[in-house]
Amino acid sequence: MTTWIATTPDAKLVDRSAEVAATGATAAPDLQLDGNEYQALRGFGGCFNELGWLPLQTVAEAERDQIIKELFDPEEMNFTFNRAPVAANDFADHWYSYDEVEGDYDMEHFSVERDEETLIPYIHRAQEWQPDMRLFSSPWSPPTWMKRPKAYNYGRLIQTPENLKAYAKYLVKYIQAYAEHGITVNQLHVQNEVFADQKFPSALWDAEALKVFIRDYLGPAFDEAGLDTDIWLGTLNGPEDMKWTGGGYGMALNNYNRFVDNILFDDGARHYIKGIAYQWAGQNCIARTHESWPEIELIQSESECGDGQNTWEYAEYVFHLINHYFRNGATAYTYWNMILDDQDSTWGWWQNSLFTITADTHEVRRNPEYYVMRHFSKYVRPGAVLLGTVGHFNSMAIAFRNPDGTVVVVAQNALENEMPFEFADPANASRGLKVTLAPRSFNTFILD
Repeated sequence: MTTWIATTPDAKLVDRSAEVAATGATAAPDLQLDGNEYQALRGFGGCFNELGWLPLQTVAEAERDQIIKELFDPEEMNFTFNRAPVAANDFADHWYSYDEVEGDYDMEHFSVERDEETLIPYIHRAQEWQPDMRLFSSPWSPPTWMKRPKAYNYGRLIQTPENLKAYAKYLVKYIQAYAEHGITVNQLHVQNEVFADQKFPSALWDAEALKVFIRDYLGPAFDEAGLDTDIWLGTLNGPEDMKWTGGGYGMALNNYNRFVDNILFDDGARHYIKGIAYQWAGQNCIARTHESWPEIELIQSESECGDGQNTWEYAEYVFHLINHYFRNGATAYTYWNMILDDQDSTWGWWQNSLFTITADTHEVRRNPEYYVMRHFSKYVRPGAVLLGTVGHFNSMAIAFRNPDGTVVVVAQNALENEMPFEFADPANASRGLKVTLAPRSFNTFILD
């Protein structure tokens, strides 16, 4: 039996199973399994941002419950592997850290009180549907008094032993404080976008500073505290390898090896690093890491965020990103803003989201990327393995085997015209199928 769910710009999540023609074929020109199996998936998820939680409070309780259910219910989008910021990120309501008392190296004034109003209840709502949810966290900026310049945007952590030790303690206390609220932080990613020098909360890290901090401060602090939380190198928004930067005599080469390999070839740092997270320009690096360090787990940590127009074209781009990351070794794909209103952000720009809640009428809209994510996350279960495929649709389709043995094929027709599509499993002729895909459509096939 084959289930076929199809989405076009005009018709969403239509069950077209009755139109599937079984072929009994063991070969197909469009897509067929090649017998190889690759990484097992952790799953899919999104980020718990303040500017998602706040508009959610403006809708009726029943609608709020429905949105949470659709995101986290195992029979709906089944977001099992999610992200949280360590204090303020670029979609916080305002800047804050957990300790803005200058010189508080012992973290005596550390407090997650702000999170108790927003992020913690947001995560608790998700836990109602996903009690065993996995969570990874990353800071956007250290407390301002640890930085040069002393600002939440731009700048770097001042690399003194006192600062590095205090910042490691800050991150330990974050994990402990969340545990007291019944939230396990499974992974700590040392810095969001180490190459991003932005007007919103951010901090730059070069390879040497990151290596020293993990090896000599953060790792030992986790050991001393007895934390089970894994340390990840991430989230890396690059380097944009082999790209010239600067101008005139200031030209320089962004070198992948001098950043990633400089850290991983250090045995002391490598001892603590359990995985690497890539996003944005990191998409250009993940293949090189997977080829060179196949024993290291990789994830995609933030879906690119668009311009707030929530177009079908951008949803097609997100489909491409999901396909690209999984085909290059990622075990998880994490969306960025699950929920937003239709106003600009705290720092003055618009981004895409799965749900939009209008600020004036509180209308709830499901955007095109909602359907892209659902075509994957509802049907490709945690523990599914990526299957090798060949065929003319290899750039527009991807296949998985779920833990229950079902095969899931997610296929796009990016063309402006209908396209015939044939799929075959050489090891199981009963899985052969032939259909016609609508123009500009997303399609999921579940084959027993």
